[in-house]
Amino acid sequence: MNFKLKLPIPQFLQSWWHDFQAGFFRIISPLQAWREGSRLLSAKFLGGLLVVMLATLPFLENAQTGIIGAAVAIAWLMLWLSDRRDAQDQAVPIWTAIHTPLISYWAIALVATLVSPVRVAAADGMVKLTLYMLAFVSMSRLMRLGWRSIFIAAYLGSALVASAYGVQQWYLGAPELATWTDPTSETAGVTRVYSFLGNPNLFAGYLMPALPLGAIAAIHWRSWGLKALGIITAILGAFCITQSQSRGGLMGIAAESFTLVLLLVYWWGKRLPKWTFPTVFGGMAGAIALGTVLIPTLRKRVGSIFGTEDSSNAFRVNVWQSVLNMIKAKPILGIGPGNKAFNLIYPLYQRSGYSALGTYSVPLEITVETGIVGIICYSWLVFTVFRQGLLGLNRLRSDRDSNGLWIIAAIATLAGMLIHGLVDTVWYRPQVQLLWWLAIAIISSFYIAPIEE
Repeated sequence: MNFKLKLPIPQFLQSWWHDFQAGFFRIISPLQAWREGSRLLSAKFLGGLLVVMLATLPFLENAQTGIIGAAVAIAWLMLWLSDRRDAQDQAVPIWTAIHTPLISYWAIALVATLVSPVRVAAADGMVKLTLYMLAFVSMSRLMRLGWRSIFIAAYLGSALVASAYGVQQWYLGAPELATWTDPTSETAGVTRVYSFLGNPNLFAGYLMPALPLGAIAAIHWRSWGLKALGIITAILGAFCITQSQSRGGLMGIAAESFTLVLLLVYWWGKRLPKWTFPTVFGGMAGAIALGTVLIPTLRKRVGSIFGTEDSSNAFRVNVWQSVLNMIKAKPILGIGPGNKAFNLIYPLYQRSGYSALGTYSVPLEITVETGIVGIICYSWLVFTVFRQGLLGLNRLRSDRDSNGLWIIAAIATLAGMLIHGLVDTVWYRPQVQLLWWLAIAIISSFYIAPIEE
């Protein structure tokens, strides 16, 4: 039996809350009235901004994407304030299980900003974090109103264009814009494609959702044109990740491929023979191993992942050791969020000759920014996301609702991004970070609150 203890709320608190609500709604009532005749205060306007943001990710500078993100945040805030909460049929923001750890981490980051030794720089990072989270809230809300496929199509369309340019660079060659490869390595001189993003590691991170979302789009969407968009983007995206020669990207695409196939076999499990899973799983492992052995550049690049003989690996190890010293200095709440805060504090701990713009590891970055408290809370968020994804997947699988395939794509995307993020911090760039929240929004959009007994 479940016993619930309900403590009475003091009368003065009830009165204060009632007066606050009445005053708040009285203040925003003109905004609610304006919404009825305004095109700016509408889901369509907010959705249009999100589509533009997703479609232009590989083509715009970070600051330009930030402006669109700020517009999304303002549009969402205005839409939220103008909701008529007294009307039962009014669409309002949906609070899911994911929102609880999300808001908790935001609050921890805010406290970390307030106690940061470089408060102004950390405030800049806090603003960026807030914009990313509001983009997630906006996408999650609108996906419940039928925008899910539109957002996914916007990403796939831009990823296809970026991948096509990447294929052109692979075929015609592309000049290196930075020292990405150890000049003493066997892979020195090999073309690493980067498309419009100017960095092969960033390009690989941006394309990480292309394979899962493209493959599921080809399966789920009914239009042959959209199916073609999905499968071509998936194939070209996967090819470009391999040709980016990003070791983190190669690890990520391997992880998401296994996750995608595993969940698809589970989805169709009742209709497949028992030998399907071991055959498919073993076939994938064999194909990856065979490709690694037969393709010289891929074999050398994968081999360079292990050990510290490659200068890039040695560089990362030295940066990680310096970052661990930063964490020891401020272990509880860290130095505050954002790359500007990191750039001011890291030189105090860096080893000579090992300057860095980030930790080259997302878990370390979260810990150095928001401390042990922050990494525990963010781990809670990630655990909740995967748990809600699997719960939603099981429910839709039982209902035979093919929309559950999108959850499979989202989980596979997150798995790939997490593995890539272990050895790189391109995850913090808007071209990757917004796609991380897109995948989480897909899972959040299927949430159904449990019925209280």
